[in-house]
Amino acid sequence: MSKRSTPSRGGTSFNRRDFLKGSGATVAASAMAAGGVPTTAEAAIAQKQAVAGPTKVTLNVNGEDYEVTVEPRTSLLDVLRYDLNLTGCKDLEDVSVDGADTVIIDGKATYASTVLALQARGKEIRTVESLRDGGQVDEVVSCFVKHDAMQCGYCTPGFVAATRAFLDKNPDASLEEIQQGLGGNICRCGTYDGITRCALELTGKGGA
Repeated sequence: MSKRSTPSRGGTSFNRRDFLKGSGATVAASAMAAGGVPTTAEAAIAQKQAVAGPTKVTLNVNGEDYEVTVEPRTSLLDVLRYDLNLTGCKDLEDVSVDGADTVIIDGKATYASTVLALQARGKEIRTVESLRDGGQVDEVVSCFVKHDAMQCGYCTPGFVAATRAFLDKNPDASLEEIQQGLGGNICRCGTYDGITRCALELTGKGGA
């Protein structure tokens, strides 16, 4: 299995973090040089800036290992979209309850914006991009098209990923189980009927 390295975001050798880290160190050094002792607040700032820095992490995404450099606060969503250019999962301005950023982590549908990149180490991550192999697409994708379940299209990848994860674990689900299992994805376009008909067909319980 190959491993890819990606450049850290920013593209320059100087950034705001470097400036703030240097400023924190300067505050402490200046106070000691003046014969004083840094205040508790100053010491806390300096300590926090010293330990919170970029970290290299390897993530397994769609069957391939990627080495990325992230800050401790970086979400998995940010890494997928801005480091790996996997833009199927959407960023809706920090709204993490709609499911547009759904990915599959160790077989479970998960909001990528609610998981830190560091937390995803050692896990198997699948994005909606994994459901296509050249000209072949997953049956969930083709069934969404068949039942006109695409909505405006923006949230569709999240619905598709959630449906794939749900059906993998519940291949014989009933209508009620499908509605409950896909309840974590919300969209104002409202083509839920098409989505449930798609899922029902794939369980063998829906008509063509």
